Amino acid sequence: MRSVRFLLGLLLLTASAAISAQNSPAAAPYTPEYSKDGRLQAPKNYREWIYLSSGLGMNYNAKVSGMDEPMFDNVFVNPEAYRSFLETGTWPDKTVMVLEVRGSESKGSINKSGHYQSTERMGFEVHIKDSAHFPSKWAFVTFDSDQGDLVPPAATCYSCHAEHAAVDTTFVQFYPTLLPIAKAKGTFSAAYLKELSAPAK
Repeated sequence: MRSVRFLLGLLLLTASAAISAQNSPAAAPYTPEYSKDGRLQAPKNYREWIYLSSGLGMNYNAKVSGMDEPMFDNVFVNPEAYRSFLETGTWPDKTVMVLEVRGSESKGSINKSGHYQSTERMGFEVHIKDSAHFPSKWAFVTFDSDQGDLVPPAATCYSCHAEHAAVDTTFVQFYPTLLPIAKAKGTFSAAYLKELSAPAK
């Protein structure tokens, strides 16, 4: 008898959870917000977005020496753009990619080797695709406050992404879960395909 009551209680609990999930409002799609003077507002809940990858001490310039404690780069993308990429292998309009930079530490608690991320955020940047707001569709925005500063189109980050990005000016080659999708969908850029076919140095 006790087991029957337990099963009935479990069934009621499961049914209640299912009904609650159906009635819960879905999270509203993220839409980029701008101030009256056209400055992008920092995404508030980006850490609830889709995490793509982390890089440690990455540097695109061979002439720059590494630091004693390299930085971590964490990349997040809004869920709507991520789901679209899974289906198409490329990025839709209103894609927002957040680059969060944190310091690395190697000595603390029980850690004996390797690096872990510090609590202090050292940098915060956004790579956004918004054709209604930016003439070139994609733009880079840096943040020192809640309002972003547009990186000038003449900056080297634009030409670097145009020359080396695997998909639509983004470095998908560094996102391990998305690279196979882009390959399967045939959405690699001509520049990246040329890079792949170049002899190893």
